[in-house]
Amino acid sequence: MTVPTPPMLSLDRLSVTFQTDGDPVRAVREVSFEVAPGEIVAIVGESGSGKSVSSRALLGLLPGTATVQGSARLDGTELTGLRGEPMRRIRGNRIAMIFQEPATSLDPVRTVGWQVVEALRSHRSLSRRAARARAVELLDLVGIPDSARRAHSYPHQLSGGQKQRVMIAIAIACEPEVIIADEPTTALDVTVQAAILELLRDLRDRLGTAIVLITHNMGVVADLADRVVVMYRGQVVEQGTAAQIFAAPAHPYTQRLLAAVPHLGQGRSHVDAQAPVPGSGTSTPALAVRDLVVEFPGRLGSPRVRAVDGVSLTIEPGRVLGLVGESGSGKTTVGRAVVGLVPAAAGTIEVFGTDLRTTSPATLRALRRRFGFVFQDPAASLNPRASVGACISEPLSVHAVGDDASRHRRVAELLEAVELPAAYATRYPHELSGGQRQRVSLARALVLAPDLLIADEPTSALDVSVQATVLALFQRLQAEMGFACLFISHDLAVIDLVADEVAVMSEGKLVEIGSTAEVLRAPAHPYTRALVAAVPVPDPAEQRERRRAAGNLA
Repeated sequence: MTVPTPPMLSLDRLSVTFQTDGDPVRAVREVSFEVAPGEIVAIVGESGSGKSVSSRALLGLLPGTATVQGSARLDGTELTGLRGEPMRRIRGNRIAMIFQEPATSLDPVRTVGWQVVEALRSHRSLSRRAARARAVELLDLVGIPDSARRAHSYPHQLSGGQKQRVMIAIAIACEPEVIIADEPTTALDVTVQAAILELLRDLRDRLGTAIVLITHNMGVVADLADRVVVMYRGQVVEQGTAAQIFAAPAHPYTQRLLAAVPHLGQGRSHVDAQAPVPGSGTSTPALAVRDLVVEFPGRLGSPRVRAVDGVSLTIEPGRVLGLVGESGSGKTTVGRAVVGLVPAAAGTIEVFGTDLRTTSPATLRALRRRFGFVFQDPAASLNPRASVGACISEPLSVHAVGDDASRHRRVAELLEAVELPAAYATRYPHELSGGQRQRVSLARALVLAPDLLIADEPTSALDVSVQATVLALFQRLQAEMGFACLFISHDLAVIDLVADEVAVMSEGKLVEIGSTAEVLRAPAHPYTRALVAAVPVPDPAEQRERRRAAGNLA
């Protein structure tokens, strides 16, 4: 008879209530689940579902307005109500957390090596020299190149993926029994994401670490998780093995969540890849970029940095071109150069036959009415002191289009078009959710009825259900208004869903371009093949086969 392994972490009817100026808010409601040693349990759900709050409650990281009830045990030790020195001995030592945003979690004025040393010396009796040597070993373990030198770097000198690896090095410094990984791959490139997931899998296998994975990326869940806990509005609505949840979700919310996930290979390209390009060969391209070069000044007298090197691409009217590549590949710089936000050093940029680099300022100003821009972070691109209505109508005011009454009507039309109530015109950006702000950003970009839209990572940080809504909205508006679009993204499944053609960038150069079906189903360039292979699919069985084919099966 096999004796069941006792759980390493056990939550029993855990509840969290926040005191507010109004009525108390019960953010977590009687959550119960277990994590065995060496097991990876994924907690999934939309923003606001309570998954991060319940995990932070384990480490006493909630504000003073929070009241925690129920039980949370770490290998038999009760965590709820633990304060002061007893909690300090556990936090970072027996149970550690990888936070969602390493850029804000790492101390900007301390080197990354110093921060790993601090984690070690807080719980281990090590000399500073021994701790520094161990910090270098840990940085090397998590894949930081030239770790001895990089230990002296500051967070701003590292890429997003490297900062996330530093956070993992800090989390595993004391070889904890449990790691809580809160959205560890959000907004990372697919290749960097694949490396982080492989690192977590390796830690589980080598150290027997139990991992609680908090994520909204169902592809990541399929790739890494043994079991899945689904949360909705503070409650657990379903839990089971990853195979069970993906193959036969029982709860309607889980069914909707999985249905909203874009799946590489199931986008529009397999249906309309051979559809003729509207006006192909007869109309003036909406955008024609030829031999584009963009350079930035080097630091402290160092040579100029060539961010875009000889890129050429064309978008026909009414078509969507997906521009993909890793961070630093130059794709966002191309989008900004197209609308004149960064200057081009060489090449031509023609919008409907007019070269932006040689045209007169008056012509350029008139031409700018014909294109819109959707920025990656609407929270940063919308004026926090202006109402939603003022943000949307700003392009109308800049180009002196209409009077106040007609602008109000246009704002109401656009809010209805992006499926927001007209009353939202009087709200401010901070009063909206991330998905609602992204819809406002889309409405502002479309307020002048542009013929060309530049969309820079418009869904990168959204929940899958919100992302699905925004993408469906984009597709409907694009079909109704007929604008051409340069859609910039690192999410190949999203590109597969919305794009007619795909262009792939690497290190400032265009390495491949063609129809979406050609590029994503039969990529010709090794870099494109690596990108496609790194995308996790929301199907545990298929993902296991993909890893086996790549020789990476854990």
